[in-house]
Amino acid sequence: MNITVTETAEDYLLELLDKQDVEGMAVRMFVTQPGTSYAETCLAYCRPDEVIEDDEILELTKLRFYIEKNSVPYLDEAHVDFAKDRMGGQLTIKAPNSKVPKVSPDSPMDEQINYILYSEINPGLASHGGEVKLMELVEEDEGYIAVLQFGGGCQGCSAVDMTLKDGVEATLVEKVQGLVGVKDVTDHSVRENAYFK
Repeated sequence: MNITVTETAEDYLLELLDKQDVEGMAVRMFVTQPGTSYAETCLAYCRPDEVIEDDEILELTKLRFYIEKNSVPYLDEAHVDFAKDRMGGQLTIKAPNSKVPKVSPDSPMDEQINYILYSEINPGLASHGGEVKLMELVEEDEGYIAVLQFGGGCQGCSAVDMTLKDGVEATLVEKVQGLVGVKDVTDHSVRENAYFK
């Protein structure tokens, strides 16, 4: 688990904990809706009686972080900092893997596909107000088919077949071992927000 907490952030958090006047107070770090585009990285007070048995512990010089077990892969490479300014300062948390955890060739196929969708494919579709997400994996004789759903500006777009075959399928099949194709379950007869009608 690779989480960096700067000294200024540690001092700031320690100051907040001291004001709570509870012996053994620590910080809890977790991600809400991890692995989705709505993921939020959060810090909260953690009283001794709120510690969960399978929490991971990050022991810092001046304080202790309890990391929610399910959030651990999404918090890899997280960086917590406190920047002082005229108004007091601002605590920032950057967790580049909160929306999609880093994956390896050993990771489950759905995690590999989601990582590629969120890190490579959706940023390109976002310029058209679109996105694509994995709905399910279907096993067939020759391998797996990823069942995808397009949304936003991609739904009802006349160029979606080209995007699906030339862009999305080509990228996923090349990068995910065992994946042989993709299928689109989107209803493209709905064209209200389509990028190209």
